[in-house]
Parts: sequence; structure tokens; C-alpha cells
Amino acid sequence: MLHLRVVSPPEDTERALAVLRDQPGTAHLIVHTGAAVSPAGDLIEADVAREAADDVVEALCELGLDHSGAITLEALDTALSDSADRAEESAPGEGADAVVWQELLNRTGEESRLNATFLTFLTIACLLASVGIVTDSPVTIVGAMVVGPEFGPLAAIAVGLVLRRGDLVRRALLALGLGFPLAMLVTAGVTVLTWAVGLLDVSSFREAHEVDFVYDVGWYSLIVALLAGAAGMLSMTSAKSAALVGVFISVTTVPAAGYAVVAAVVGEWVKAAYSFGQLAVNLVGIVAAAAVVLLLRRRNRDRVAVRPLPEVEKSLW
Repeated sequence: MLHLRVVSPPEDTERALAVLRDQPGTAHLIVHTGAAVSPAGDLIEADVAREAADDVVEALCELGLDHSGAITLEALDTALSDSADRAEESAPGEGADAVVWQELLNRTGEESRLNATFLTFLTIACLLASVGIVTDSPVTIVGAMVVGPEFGPLAAIAVGLVLRRGDLVRRALLALGLGFPLAMLVTAGVTVLTWAVGLLDVSSFREAHEVDFVYDVGWYSLIVALLAGAAGMLSMTSAKSAALVGVFISVTTVPAAGYAVVAAVVGEWVKAAYSFGQLAVNLVGIVAAAAVVLLLRRRNRDRVAVRPLPEVEKSLW
């Protein structure tokens, strides 16, 4: 179940209530007359079955309440009510399979922002990857995969392509296009410093075997990227969000970037080139598979292409 809150101008309240009453997937309808202060109006609350939420949000947006008032959704972990049970039974489909497109658009828009947190996580992930590569430690490489935040912008590109949202694609490309070079530059500086103080053993790096999978690009690299992209988008468009952790562990974008930096610093240009290839294969494969999953799950919802995202420039820091 999802908890729905709607701020409605008084003149639109009855129409909003009619939308909710007509939807069999709605339960626990409450109206607080004049309770909303900014924007001013009536506050309407209801619990909505996830499989009905997309239709409800669409109908409320057609009333213009996303402009004249407000529409918010949040997940409910527990709902003990016969009315809620009837609503879930009456709504068509399964909640785990339902896609709330506006929720997906907002989520990917938020996770694709170029800000200090994104840059910090990406830099830390690249540094962890470089440590794992220098020490020949697959465990540290896995840690770098989990910390890396790059799946958010990659998913945003897929969503933007499928929903024809150029603003979302541009935001995600900006995050990746500036984030990776900056993280790799910092990693290169730290690698040079560790080499200068004697912490980096070049001969040990050249003999490393446990982490060779990072730069060993091939057909399985593409297969893993496609599977990870598909699983990640399925997770983001359903209630199975826990699966995202597994996706992060499968994605070798950050380790490939870290390996490319270390290899370039020590003059292993072939390995550096293969690492960049691994990075490119993962980026393209993830976006392609995620976009295919979205196309398969998409129902004719052109309305999600209407609302603009906040300006990218306002979210840099």
C-alpha cells in the first residue's frame, strides 16, 4: 500500500474525492477541510494499492492538482485493515509488478543529480577500487562496487530515453561526464603519491591475478552488464528494491575506472585501454538493458513526459 496526500483548492476538492471514491484500490479516505496552509486548501489523505496508484495519480494530475495544489506518495510498511485488504484485492494486477511512473521519474531524477554527495561517493569508490587493485584484493573491489553511486544516473538515462525526457538524460550525462573524470583524477593523484612514498609495488601490480576480471573485457562483460541493468531497472520499478545491492556488486564500472587509472600511472597502457573498454561496455550495456525493461513494462503513459525536473544548475552543490 501507498499513503497518498493531496492538497486541493476548495473548488477542486469534490472532484478529487470523486476520483478516489471511483477507484476500487483506494481505502481510508480522509478530508481535512482548510487544513493546508501552503499551498492553501483542503488536505485529502488515502491509502492506495500500489497497482492502482498510477491511475490515481494520473487522474489527479488531469485535474491540475500537481500545479494548483500538491500530490505526495509514500510507502506503507504495514496496513492492518479489512478495507485495505479489499482495496488490494480489488485493484487489478500485483503490487510488486506495478510501476508508478511519476515515482520512478522523481526517484531517478533525484539520484542523477550532480552534487557533492554523488562526487564524494564516486571518488571514494574509485579510491577503494585502486586499493583493491594494488593489493590484489577482490573483497575490496566488491566494496568499491557497492559504494559506487553510478547506477542512479545510468537508470536515469534509460528512463529519460524511454519517456523522451531530454532534461533527465542531460542531468544524468552531466553527473557521469563530470563525476567519473573528477574521481579518476583524484585517484590518479593518490596513486602517484602512494607510488612516491613506496606503498605501490609496481611488480606486484603487474603480477596480480585475482582482480584481472576488472580489465578482462569480453562477451561475458557485456552479458553481466545487460543482466545487471535489467535486474536493476526491475528493482527500481517494483517493490523489490533490496535486489539493487546485488546489482551494485555485479557492476564493474567503478573498478574498471580505478584499474585504468592505476594501470596508466605505472605505464601499463594496454591494461588501461582494456579497462576503459570494460567501463564503456558496462555503461552502454546497463543503459540498454534498463531501457528494454522499461519499454516492456511501459503502458501508454505520455503524461509522465509533462512535468519538468528542477533546474540542474540549482543542484550542483
